[in-house]
Amino acid sequence: MELEFSGEIWHWRGPSPFHFVTVPADESAELAEAAAMVTYGWGMIPVRARIDGTEWTTSLYPKDGGYLVPLKDVVRRGEDLHIGDVVTITLFVDV
Repeated sequence: MELEFSGEIWHWRGPSPFHFVTVPADESAELAEAAAMVTYGWGMIPVRARIDGTEWTTSLYPKDGGYLVPLKDVVRRGEDLHIGDVVTITLFVDV
């Protein structure tokens, strides 16, 4: 499965701070249909993600009926991305 969407980078300041992009509702619905086949627990979905020339592996976090894409620091720094930037992300899910 391959999904492409755009979203804004935001920062969560919890006990383990991280940057995320929220997966839009339509794409989250598609992911939810495949979740049972690919999740390794807690609803987490392993994916390959790409922004421009940078590709990495991560897992989508389930949140409020949708999903969040965590952005690793190496990805943000490599692509010069900041809070509030709108990025286009391609997700690859092995189903």
